[in-house]
Amino acid sequence: MSRIIGIDLGTTNSLVAFLGDDGPLVVPDPETGARLLPSAVAFLPSGEVVVGERARELVVERPLDTILSVKRFMGLGIEHVTPEDRRRYRFVEGREGAVRFAVDGREVTPPEVSSYILRELKRWAETALGEAVTQAVITVPAYFNDSQRQATKDAGRLAGLEVLRLVNEPTAAALAYGLDQGAEGVIAVYDLGGGTFDVSILKLRGGVFEVLATNGDTRLGGDDMDERLAALLLAGLPADLGSRPDVRARARAAAERAKRVLSDAPRAEVVLALPGHGPVRGTVTRAEFEALIEEIVRRTAAPCRRALKDAGLEPGDVREVVAVGGATRVPLVRREMQAIFHRPPLVDLNPDEVVALGAGIQAGILGGSRRDMLLLDVVPLSLGIETMGGVFTRLVDRNTTIPVSVKETFTTAVDNQTAVDVHVLQGERELATDNRSLARFKIPIDPLPA
Repeated sequence: MSRIIGIDLGTTNSLVAFLGDDGPLVVPDPETGARLLPSAVAFLPSGEVVVGERARELVVERPLDTILSVKRFMGLGIEHVTPEDRRRYRFVEGREGAVRFAVDGREVTPPEVSSYILRELKRWAETALGEAVTQAVITVPAYFNDSQRQATKDAGRLAGLEVLRLVNEPTAAALAYGLDQGAEGVIAVYDLGGGTFDVSILKLRGGVFEVLATNGDTRLGGDDMDERLAALLLAGLPADLGSRPDVRARARAAAERAKRVLSDAPRAEVVLALPGHGPVRGTVTRAEFEALIEEIVRRTAAPCRRALKDAGLEPGDVREVVAVGGATRVPLVRREMQAIFHRPPLVDLNPDEVVALGAGIQAGILGGSRRDMLLLDVVPLSLGIETMGGVFTRLVDRNTTIPVSVKETFTTAVDNQTAVDVHVLQGERELATDNRSLARFKIPIDPLPA
């Protein structure tokens, strides 16, 4: 039986891991030794598709044909594309349905773009293991809906991988933390990545990892911080120059570099190289940066409080808070975590690698390498059906442990109905039209009085 791998398909970077004899291991690039694969894909005029660091470098040269942060578009319809998104990429407009990028004269979907990243990680794993790899566990944000999860599975299939299981990213991090620390009790996992935010409350005891509640925002992350700082840099340029896609791409890259410096230093020099012009230089202090991103960081508090409420817990009931995702290196984020949970975050594990390590552990569990760990996860959003008057009737509430089965009796609406239309939805709104449709099907019945 071939080895099962675990993949963290991230917004900014992606990783692959497996469970070895001495624990989970992150697989490096066989050529460079790098452990992080930038989640960047560039489409060249020659037909070549470039993935990783080289693609990220091409973004300033080919900004509209180089896709970064594709994870933010997984499973979304064209109606979810924002004006800012349209300034970064070309989209196929004029028809409803899933997002499609227009790159170098062709159309590609987010799952297709993601599949190139997965193929590269698959190659890394096959080189390291010396065998073909066909099965994988892939992590997803806990608050991904069904469409976003299905899009991730589609990407795996396109990459030649059978996706055995999708694991919520905070849950994967908890697996790695629990194995590393041997911890028991209630922990909170605060996962702020490049494009998504998740929080999960888990109970660890005797090798059982039970998710009590989860919440999040699939359009909130470090990318938003970069955009705020980039906008500040662009504001000082002439409008015709600042609106150019290549200049905007350079500004975002400069902003990301400054963000990393400001995580450790009180100030950062920002250099924005402009084609055909001299470089624009400036200095940004940590205080100025924190003022720019304060609203973004504060938005993480509400999902945390909802998760605690759904779990029936207070901040004082949480034993440890685990920091996951590169954006948790920002000092303001760590202070926010401490303010929410009344304790400093745990930063012992590498926030960039902890999710991949957990995915590797789950892959090992499915492969039979470990039998002393059990993972009990939850549904992130309520499931139900549409009933008379367009009302959404919940059958499975959010944060219910899975697997689960429910039964409820419904009556027909009028006499002598010959069929019942069942509309399955996912969400938290009261009206069916405000929730996400998952499926529709018809059940034939014998005509009887209502």
